[in-house]
Amino acid sequence: MAVPTGTLHLAAAIDGDGQYQAPYYVELARLAEDGMLDFITLDDTFGPPGPGRGRLDALAVLARVAPATGRIGLVPTVTTTHTEPFHVSSAVATLDWVSRGRAGWRVEVSATEAEARLVGRRPAAPAGELWAEAGEVADVVARLWDSWEDDAEIRDTATGRFIDRDKLHYVDFEGAHFSVRGPAIVPRPPQGRPVVAVAATDPVTWQTAARHADVVYLRATSPEEAGRIRDELKRRAVAHGREPGALTVLAAVAVDLADGEGAPGNAPPVALADTPGGPPLYRGGPAGLAELITGWHTADAVDGFHITPVAPRHDLERFVNGTVALLQHRGLFRTFYPGATLRDHLGLSRPASRYALEREATR
Repeated sequence: MAVPTGTLHLAAAIDGDGQYQAPYYVELARLAEDGMLDFITLDDTFGPPGPGRGRLDALAVLARVAPATGRIGLVPTVTTTHTEPFHVSSAVATLDWVSRGRAGWRVEVSATEAEARLVGRRPAAPAGELWAEAGEVADVVARLWDSWEDDAEIRDTATGRFIDRDKLHYVDFEGAHFSVRGPAIVPRPPQGRPVVAVAATDPVTWQTAARHADVVYLRATSPEEAGRIRDELKRRAVAHGREPGALTVLAAVAVDLADGEGAPGNAPPVALADTPGGPPLYRGGPAGLAELITGWHTADAVDGFHITPVAPRHDLERFVNGTVALLQHRGLFRTFYPGATLRDHLGLSRPASRYALEREATR
């Protein structure tokens, strides 16, 4: 049997249609943290909810979850199409501060006329154009985070100086879709740059994912297919001047763990069902899911999995206490958090401010 070459990473969605109370999200976040998962995600969209299915702002919800948890990463979906990059930068930086370095954000776009009408600023645009714009947003957001050097805030009461003005920088970004001068109004986040995730489940997203993402989710029903997509994403990342290891690639899988338990034994390999418009579906028991994850990880197809429970409370509990426990028993997944930040969990170093490096280089 092949030996996995890297750390296994696991994440889970805690979505809840029609859930408006904080305890629901706190309960699921704490459950995921008990399993030592890298991070949780909370989806969001500008799309109109269905009857009886309202939606809370994902970033605000996870800001409420932050003080009720201690280690797990918090990754809300943030739509870039009808929002200002400056506001995205401030909001995600704030989440990183209140979580003490556990924030990320999943870049998403709004592609429908219905979403455009809700906001009323502009008509819908082709997906390729929207993802090019999303790439610009990710770029300028990172520049705004860098616009405060780490030691820019001095709080010198004797002189009345709050900041060292030489350590604040204009970003002067001019792109095809907007311009931003900066600097940010929120000090540099604890992680330097909170983690950027992209659901690279459609080729139209791949360029943006390869250039800007730290974490990508891919859509595949076999380890061979996943490996091909991962290799393509890493090839594109290298073409943008990045290291191949800069991307953490997770397979997106919906899980329905309502079926029976039992060890797989000599049963045939566990398969994923293709589902139009959503992630592939696993239906079975926690042990079978552990076999699937082990097989894909051993084959070095992906770096881990992003799990979407079909029934959030039930399936997440069985995933943590069944599947994750088996993976931990096999020595494939952590039994404690070795670090405090989301970048720590993912094995990502804390980047220096690009403007601090430029200033040092001119000395």
